[in-house]
Amino acid sequence: MKVEQGKLIKIDYELAVDGGDVIESSEKSGPIEYEHGVGKMLPGFESAIDGLEVDDERDGVIPAKEAFGLEEDLPTRDIPRDEFPEGEVEKDKMFEAKGADGNPVTFKVVAFDDEKVTVRFLHALAGKDIRFSVKILNVREKGAPPPIPGS
Repeated sequence: MKVEQGKLIKIDYELAVDGGDVIESSEKSGPIEYEHGVGKMLPGFESAIDGLEVDDERDGVIPAKEAFGLEEDLPTRDIPRDEFPEGEVEKDKMFEAKGADGNPVTFKVVAFDDEKVTVRFLHALAGKDIRFSVKILNVREKGAPPPIPGS
């Protein structure tokens, strides 16, 4: 059975910044299973493994645009000017604040006037190519029972 949209895929994998650190790996967390083609994985990763079968392996590089996106493609938001420290707003300046979940969020000033500041929220991996290594462990129809271990 081939990897294609709507199938449940179980993989061993590693994702790393091209030429840099490992971002995520099944080596420590174990294999993952996901529904292919529904946007749960990086678009470039899904297209790179389309058509593979059980026991197939593939290594490659996902271009930034098909991984975490390019900075200019990330969304912007207007924030009232009075929420920023006096005199500290300038184009391309970076700020960090706490997000709704309490984790830090980084954003960059893209424009401002007396009333509002337009910022772009940045993903730490935006603009970076991502290297991947994957082995297909199982492919099954959605709703089909998982294979019995050892069979």
